[in-house]
Amino acid sequence: MRHLVLIATLTLGAAPAALSQEASADGETIIKSHGITYFGEPSLPADFKHLPYVNPDAPKGGELSQYGIGGYNSFNPYTFRGRATAPSVMAIENLMIPVADDPLASYCLLCETIEYPESRDWVIFNLRPEAKFSDGTPLTADDVKFTYEMLREKAFSSYRTMLEEYVASVEVLDPHRVKFVFTPEAPRRDIISQMGGMSVFSEKDFEDNNYDLEQPTKKPFLGSGPYALERQDFGRSITLKRNPDYWGKDLPINIGRNNFDRLRFEYFDDYDAAFEAFKAGIYTFRAEQSDQHWATRYNFPAVENGQVIKEEIPNGDLADADAWVFNLRREKFQDPRVREAIGLAFNFEWSNSALFYDLNERVTSLWENSDLKASGTPSEAELALLEPLADSLPEGVLTDEPVSPPVSGERQLDRKNMRQAGVLLEEAGWRTGDDGMRRNDKGQTLKVEFLYSNQSVERYTTPFVQNLRTIGVDAVATRIDPSELTTRTRSHEFDIVEATLGGAYVFAGGMEQRYGSEDANDVFNPMGLADPAVDALIAHGQKATTLEETNIVISALDRVMRALRFWVPQWYKPDYLVAYYDYYEHPKELPPHALGVTDFWWANPEKLDKLKQDGVLQ
Repeated sequence: MRHLVLIATLTLGAAPAALSQEASADGETIIKSHGITYFGEPSLPADFKHLPYVNPDAPKGGELSQYGIGGYNSFNPYTFRGRATAPSVMAIENLMIPVADDPLASYCLLCETIEYPESRDWVIFNLRPEAKFSDGTPLTADDVKFTYEMLREKAFSSYRTMLEEYVASVEVLDPHRVKFVFTPEAPRRDIISQMGGMSVFSEKDFEDNNYDLEQPTKKPFLGSGPYALERQDFGRSITLKRNPDYWGKDLPINIGRNNFDRLRFEYFDDYDAAFEAFKAGIYTFRAEQSDQHWATRYNFPAVENGQVIKEEIPNGDLADADAWVFNLRREKFQDPRVREAIGLAFNFEWSNSALFYDLNERVTSLWENSDLKASGTPSEAELALLEPLADSLPEGVLTDEPVSPPVSGERQLDRKNMRQAGVLLEEAGWRTGDDGMRRNDKGQTLKVEFLYSNQSVERYTTPFVQNLRTIGVDAVATRIDPSELTTRTRSHEFDIVEATLGGAYVFAGGMEQRYGSEDANDVFNPMGLADPAVDALIAHGQKATTLEETNIVISALDRVMRALRFWVPQWYKPDYLVAYYDYYEHPKELPPHALGVTDFWWANPEKLDKLKQDGVLQ
């Protein structure tokens, strides 16, 4: 689940957005609405004409082409088997969707309205009668129930558990109405949004093709969305074509969106090959991940003559907390002193200057790039949550400022931090032998293997490994192919891997999946975090009824998780770094929390024609 973002302009006191309210037979108020939010009411009225950040007059046409690294071998993103292509989910629609300027709210897409009591004990999704799959077959309540049952039986284990624990029953009321009844344990604040975020499969498609949700597939699932597969070179490229008969193209929530006729994705073995292909015009939009490329390699003629635009777009979103994560299931990482010592060997300040051209900022928190990350000593409100958990808390959580990554010097090897790391390893029982390597009482070296698949990772991982070897850690970095990395990560056969972590502005199922004890062996919890204090705070957050209460729990949780040192935080970019051939356009004012390239950008046909006439593009 993508993290949800609090918009400062959210108006909880706006005019009621519900379409109607009526009393049920037992006297409880029943709300009928086009959307729902965690706190208050959706900011968009029921009769909105289009989303506020799109260009409603954006022309349709052109192609958006992008790159991927490493290929793919499956179209099924709902299983850990195989490596699914990113466009796999683009044809599949959800009952409800968030929007980029108010993601606390969910609005109807496949449904026309929802009905629910004030207690949120149940919800009825009133489906749009015109909704249909891309082959023209109708999308009905039976498909919704089929999807729920399929996910309950064969989805990722954490999602299955959530459905089993939170959903008491699903009933088809008529072809366009389906009712979800929730268990007493289901978190009432967000359960309707969670169910609204459910994808909807075609029951007929699954039966005709004998699909198994637990197995990879070389054929995409039938979807109801605006795009469908046009052609592919399996594992190397894939092109989606906009469906001219898309049932939802005139919905207000879709006006100004889905503007490209085609979405094409080209896959390459490494970033250098992908970059050279961009220069040659093989694909035309590039979200740059390499700081070195951005700072030194965008000096080719198409950039210099303005045919390729190089743009830095401010990113106001909650930062992805990229990190190296420890496999806490392994005995050698059980001692937090070992994890702290390894973290001391990474020199971000030197890396940012020498390798990243000062384009990045350090991740210090799971809620980076927001004012929710913990700061200072705990407030009274935080202490009220933390003190009952004192026996389970790491030292210093109740009294100290939150744990932050060490600050290093200008040289790659920061001797002060290395000395501190050495002391920690000695205290943890890893002593230096005659050969300079650290061993435990059994004579075993402290072997630490970093796994990665992308060649570009070597630039910043190699100095980290070198620093670790300087203090006697038997560190190595091993490059493997993307499929093997996916398999080994999901089967927990690793020491350290890179992962994208991060928090959320509200507590929903994603927090349990990523950090909860019950999901410690789930694909979404790569480090295997299982901590009673974290579990307790997530439970508090799920019961929060106001934003203020939620924010207090977030700050307390951030303190605890940072003190557990299950990660070595990396860095984030405060800006999107994008380069594209000069025929793409976007709204002048982008929403702060989404780049939206495949969503609400568009192609300028006149500029595209000129690039073709000039021989820049085919």
